[in-house]
Amino acid sequence: MREKIPPRFAVDCMLGKLAKWLRILGFDTVYFSRIQDEELLALARREGRVLLTRDYHLSLRMRDKQVVFIESDAWPTQLRQVLNRFQLRDFIKPYSRCLECNCLLQPTSREAVRQLVPHYVYTQVKEFSICPCCSRVYWRGTHFQDMERKIAAILGEEGSAEAKKGNRKRDIRKNRGAVTKRIEQKSQLNRNNNKEK
Repeated sequence: MREKIPPRFAVDCMLGKLAKWLRILGFDTVYFSRIQDEELLALARREGRVLLTRDYHLSLRMRDKQVVFIESDAWPTQLRQVLNRFQLRDFIKPYSRCLECNCLLQPTSREAVRQLVPHYVYTQVKEFSICPCCSRVYWRGTHFQDMERKIAAILGEEGSAEAKKGNRKRDIRKNRGAVTKRIEQKSQLNRNNNKEK
């Protein structure tokens, strides 16, 4: 059985945030803030990429069906649409691509980036990656925590956590009610015993 390979994407100029987040999740995504429709169509066909576009008329010009019309204006919803459309969740490899030029990142030594990063970063961070195309250096700083939360929300994990939290609150309220009922029953029993005495 042939191993499934995730599609590569070409994203139109209206979907810059979507392109960024597809790269964050590790998907091969080309994006240009300024490009003619004809050039984008030609690139997608030439490189066998799926065209992602908010332009309905542009989507109709991609005759070979390698196109997805993005329905929402909100980038999280856009990203979910693409992930679900191509069943990509098992192919996610976060932080494996350069956010600027789409190249795969390569691990590099701390010494190699000593002159390329701020001193405080060099002293605190142990692992670095570098883009072989543009030499941009990446490391896991505090901004990664925010990115992790956004990824979790997009993949539904945050929603699941909230549901569990809600269930726990309902269980606590239910237990409190049961305890209160037992206390009332015990008090009533004591009052009855006192009357009998």
